[in-house]
Amino acid sequence: MDNSYNLLKKVLPYFIVGIVITGITSCSFKKPAIGKEDEIIVVADSSDYYQVENNLLDVFGKIIYTPQPEQLFTLKRINIENMESIKQYKNIVIIAPLDSKSPVADYINKILSPEVKKMVMDDSVSVINKNNLWAKDQLVMIITAPTMDKLNAAILKEHENMIYAFQKISNKRLFASLYNPKYERKDIEAKFLKKYGWIIYVQADFQLAIDDSVNNFVWLRRSPGSDMERWIFVHWINNSSPAFLNADSIAAERNRITKKFYRSSDDSSWVEISDDYKTTSEVNFLNKYAIMTQGLWRMSDHSMGGPFINYTFYDPKTRRIYMLDGSIYAPKYYKKSLIQQVDVMLQSFLTEDELSQDRKEDLLDELK
Repeated sequence: MDNSYNLLKKVLPYFIVGIVITGITSCSFKKPAIGKEDEIIVVADSSDYYQVENNLLDVFGKIIYTPQPEQLFTLKRINIENMESIKQYKNIVIIAPLDSKSPVADYINKILSPEVKKMVMDDSVSVINKNNLWAKDQLVMIITAPTMDKLNAAILKEHENMIYAFQKISNKRLFASLYNPKYERKDIEAKFLKKYGWIIYVQADFQLAIDDSVNNFVWLRRSPGSDMERWIFVHWINNSSPAFLNADSIAAERNRITKKFYRSSDDSSWVEISDDYKTTSEVNFLNKYAIMTQGLWRMSDHSMGGPFINYTFYDPKTRRIYMLDGSIYAPKYYKKSLIQQVDVMLQSFLTEDELSQDRKEDLLDELK
């Protein structure tokens, strides 16, 4: 077997979770976190923040093109004296080097246990995540190091883990807001399960546009013909191997599929991947090694376009390559939140083997 599957460990982020922090307590009942989904409140002394701001912006303020330039997260700095006012917010970073004379450094020194402080001083820990600290579905991230130079080095070293942590909890919150069993299309999900051996969450306002068992292709559409469309497709290749998991093969297969199924009403043009802003990366997708492709799609006549996200992975039990893909067409709107919504829906994908017996029986009852 291709060794790509063994790379899963490489893309499983490492986090310090459940680490002992003293002096921070909260009641057992927590209200849901509030605030903007894409805003991170940074608790930092102004002079310390000046020295880490550029690196934090490089991590959290990364620009994505939809095709408009949009930041993943915006940063809002506050002084520690105002921290009580933001304890209910969704995304919080508390940052300072331990040798700083700032109130924030003093605060971090007080809340870290002696064991954790020693790990920081030994450069073995620099990022400490606390979930649900003061509010439900909240992430408080403490970033620290012995000195400012080491703090900046730690930000650069841990940048992938840091952004992953905030994206992960943001996706969790978004899925909770999107998922409503009252409006779930269980009939469609059950059809996929019985016919193909997998499911994906289907919201009530999505239509099953194409179900092609010959070409192993399913297309879900929301608001077709409007100025805010969302498209999701699932495509699979039987009797395949992990050797398929490379950027060129994935791009070629996506272009082949969209040329066949994503066509204009007069059949004169079709969707293809634009070379602008395309990126590919190895990711942990639902505990599977996957290739994630992000970028822009366009019609072959360049008449329209938008952002897309694609996950392609190998399932060894069925010997299938699965390609899960979400696209947006919303020319009048910013699209970052929309592409995140389809991303979250893609992450609801499960094979039959991953479903509990109760869930399978519940879904298949829909077909009776």
